[in-house]
Amino acid sequence: MTGSKTAPFTADDYRARMEHAAQAAADAGLAGLLVAPGPDLVWLTGYTPTAITERLTLLVLAPGQDPVLVVPTLEAPDAAHAAGAPALTLRDWTDGKDPYAATAALLDSGGRFGVSDNAWAMHLLGLQKTLPNTSYAALTDALPMLRAVKDAAELELLAAAGAAADATFEEIRKVPFGGRRESEVGADLADLLRRFGHSQVDFTIVASGPNGANPHHEVGDRVIEHGDMVVLDFGGLKDGYGSDTSRTVHVGEPTDEERRVHDLVREAQEAGFRAVRPGVACQEVDRAARKVIADAGYGEYFIHRTGHGIGVTTHEPPYMIEGEEQPLVPGMCFSVEPGVYLPGRFGVRIEDIVTVTEEGGRRLNDTTREMVIVD
Repeated sequence: MTGSKTAPFTADDYRARMEHAAQAAADAGLAGLLVAPGPDLVWLTGYTPTAITERLTLLVLAPGQDPVLVVPTLEAPDAAHAAGAPALTLRDWTDGKDPYAATAALLDSGGRFGVSDNAWAMHLLGLQKTLPNTSYAALTDALPMLRAVKDAAELELLAAAGAAADATFEEIRKVPFGGRRESEVGADLADLLRRFGHSQVDFTIVASGPNGANPHHEVGDRVIEHGDMVVLDFGGLKDGYGSDTSRTVHVGEPTDEERRVHDLVREAQEAGFRAVRPGVACQEVDRAARKVIADAGYGEYFIHRTGHGIGVTTHEPPYMIEGEEQPLVPGMCFSVEPGVYLPGRFGVRIEDIVTVTEEGGRRLNDTTREMVIVD
């Protein structure tokens, strides 16, 4: 469980990804892609700068030309050691030189480019000043499905991250809840995720009693009481790929209503999962889960989408939401996480990561979805 798969991808893997991305850009009518430090750059090259600063670092991808990573000279040695470096050309620039002029030489002076969402405005404006006839589109809009379909190695890493999150839940249910602060249980969750191999903890939601009606409450100083419903939602990155799971536990015996709402959410989660199969629109997963809750009279208390994609980040396309007509494709991975939130009282959410298979869906979380009683 805690073993690390530090170099799962080769230069050839990254080369194939960059070729795929350049072709996807061409198919979308773009002259190329400009990728700043962040998850897209990691996925395409395996490179994460030691520090993200005002100095320009930018991967330039365009159909028919070799990938080029524009990088500050002082960071070039680190970039050269990235797993994907053999599949690209490094072009470094020194302080005092114009990085936008160096980048402009690689670009179609009148082209439209897809830009990674986390690119700095100063860098984009610098390029636009140098090449005033260029235009830009955010990758979320231009190529939202670029990272959505995972290959076998990525699926293996996501499954391992899910198993680590499951192991975390199995341990957290053994610790005392009653009489402790939410922040203390949250710290336990973070410690357990790291124990089971996570290098990065992105969130540890511990929402007890009335706090459970806020889906993104995270943790606070409230003391968990006997009789509380407690929403647990936690995840992060293990070997570069994400985990995200939610279970709702109860301190002591629940009331009949609390059991009824928990069972309802469990049924909705199952309905959302059963809707997963190739060719089905993303919105149908949302509709299937939402219908169960709405038919039971709790529709107004299900206040968020049913799911989000996951990969090298814990939230990414595709999204299981009304209006998203993107068809499901084998290899896509996303959460199925309906919930009911009763203001001032309690909330319930149950979440698994699911991957699309040729036959339907496969859960990457396997802990019980039944009501769990904790002390």
